Amino acid sequence: MTSTSPAETAAPTRPLLPDDDGTGGVLSGPWRALTLGIVSVVLLLAFEATAVNTAMPTAAQQLDGIGLYAFAFSAYFTTTLLAMVVSGQWCDRGGPLAPLFSGIAVFAAGLVTAGTAVNMWMFVAGRAVQGLGGGLVIVALYVVVGRAFPERLRPSVFAAFSAAWVLPSILGPVISGAVTQHLGWRWVFLAVPVLVLLPLAVMGPALRRSERRRSEGPEPSLRAGAYDWRRTRDAAMVALGAALLQYAGQRFDGWALLPAAAGLALLGPAVLRLLPRGTLRAVRGLPTVILLRGVAAGAFFASELFIPLMMQTQRGLSVTMAGLTLAPGGLSWAFGSWLQGRPGADRHRAALIRVGFVSTAVAVGGAALVLFPAVPVWVTAVFWAVGGAGMGLAIASISVLMMKLSKPEETGGNSAALQLSDALGNVLLTGLAGVLFAALGGGAVGAAAHGADGGSALPAGAFAAVFLTMPVVALVGAVLSGRATAKAGA
Repeated sequence: MTSTSPAETAAPTRPLLPDDDGTGGVLSGPWRALTLGIVSVVLLLAFEATAVNTAMPTAAQQLDGIGLYAFAFSAYFTTTLLAMVVSGQWCDRGGPLAPLFSGIAVFAAGLVTAGTAVNMWMFVAGRAVQGLGGGLVIVALYVVVGRAFPERLRPSVFAAFSAAWVLPSILGPVISGAVTQHLGWRWVFLAVPVLVLLPLAVMGPALRRSERRRSEGPEPSLRAGAYDWRRTRDAAMVALGAALLQYAGQRFDGWALLPAAAGLALLGPAVLRLLPRGTLRAVRGLPTVILLRGVAAGAFFASELFIPLMMQTQRGLSVTMAGLTLAPGGLSWAFGSWLQGRPGADRHRAALIRVGFVSTAVAVGGAALVLFPAVPVWVTAVFWAVGGAGMGLAIASISVLMMKLSKPEETGGNSAALQLSDALGNVLLTGLAGVLFAALGGGAVGAAAHGADGGSALPAGAFAAVFLTMPVVALVGAVLSGRATAKAGA
């Protein structure tokens, strides 16, 4: 459910497609093919994300890899962080065509690798390749919007991006569950590369014409200057450092100290250089706003990825029904985003962020109540709707506040920092959740643990460790939310 802004994109000087006459919408003649194409790509990315949540427990059990369950997600987030930095600079200097189509190809290769995996490590590697492709694609899509659409139409395109997540939130678990049960989990991954061919065919010609038009125009379209390898180096250090920390968390022996120390040595300095000064110290104002984005994303998604596994192994739900538990969260997220945009909300940004964090903490803790057999399974869906609404309030308000606290010439860099914080929060807190889960016995049982009755030998304490830790993280965010405004009491 996260949205991504291009990390380093030059401000567009003129639209790529025919000159705008001030009339017509994003589906009018000049814009129709490009709009349908890029929104279709977002739709497929969104469907893949929701479908993976549903199919992942079955995949991990059949590959005897429950212990690496969380890292199949964090591997994706880790490589996405690196790819976003590369894609932003690539788009600046060569336009969005190459990173967009390269990203789609890499993403498809990752899907094929995951779908044909013979063990869990190969599956995790496929997810990491997917992350590289996904990071290239999402930044390039945002650059396309900035370069190809006039300013008056961009809000409508971004609204369509957000709307593209609603349908997958509802239908993704149903379709993925049906495919997993009747055809096998592998087809959840192997079908997407074929489906992406249609949107490519629709938007490809229009995008090439638009790039050609821009290159022939009188105004420079690309940013001059050398490629900034330092940011790419720092992003690579973060990715490698996070991977080493996650590997160390799986060993549980004295040798784990070596990769853990190396991971911290790589991660710490690079994060300090990539994020605004004072972010990790929660300095009042913009640094705290940037920090809160990572805290919110990490606490919510590190919990969400364990819900389908918990519902299947602890309560015997089918693949489809376990995935549907998450659907209310997608719908309520859209509602929360709409609510924070109502008139008068700007006066209460810090309060809205605090309410969002508290709602997330309540939702994560409440979702774990199904670990008690007497609690109805639908309780988790209700609590997750509360969490989705809270995330809609918090994430959108954090973005609005970031814009408000940024000078015009700093908006692009601060937007990039916001997305980097989002990715870092996902990587680190998902990795922490995986370590806690494995440490308390979640990785000790493989595919054989999933019995015919839908039960499991997975210990409830492994799930409880995750669902008790992440509410604490969310409550820390609630406490820090008071520092998000420039002045006390604002």
